[in-house]
Amino acid sequence: MKTVLLHGLGQTAQDWKEVVQQLSISDVDCPELFSSTEDEISYLKILGDLEQRYSEVKEPLRICGLSLGALLAIDFAIRHEEKVASLVLIGAQYKVPSLLIDFQNLIFRCMPNKAFESMGLSKSSTIKLAHSMRSLDFTSQLNNIHCPVTILCGKKDTANLKASKQLKELLPQATLHIVPNAGHELNKYAPNTIAEILNN
Repeated sequence: MKTVLLHGLGQTAQDWKEVVQQLSISDVDCPELFSSTEDEISYLKILGDLEQRYSEVKEPLRICGLSLGALLAIDFAIRHEEKVASLVLIGAQYKVPSLLIDFQNLIFRCMPNKAFESMGLSKSSTIKLAHSMRSLDFTSQLNNIHCPVTILCGKKDTANLKASKQLKELLPQATLHIVPNAGHELNKYAPNTIAEILNN
């Protein structure tokens, strides 16, 4: 079974490196989500690229996503239930808080262009992508997800802790793990925890 690792906004596929090094499985794919050109960048374009990338898969995927990657994993599972064996959702939202996105974009606008160089996206593309996620709300479609789900959230990830607990309630088959002393980017703060779950 192929395991797909989807990174978050402000990250690249390289941010899964420490997780991948600890995996006992060999069939792992870490796509770069921001390979679109500047003009095309949007949430739906990234989702479409993933759908195309995995259009020929013969065996259901295990998808692990962090933040934006978790949103994409949820959306992909809703649209292509037959292609998903299980989900691992990290720092996940299922309904994007538009106020949080607007506040985040305000901060992005105040940051220098140089700060975005390591993110794989320019400043304008980051703002454009975040804006394209404002209206995402999967609440009414979560009952279309029937595969096993593991939800992970760092105890210090206060922006996503409540949503992670709510998501656990909305997905009866899900298990929730709160990771102590860890923030939002668990692939950096607790790669061993993610690897342990993926290895089981």
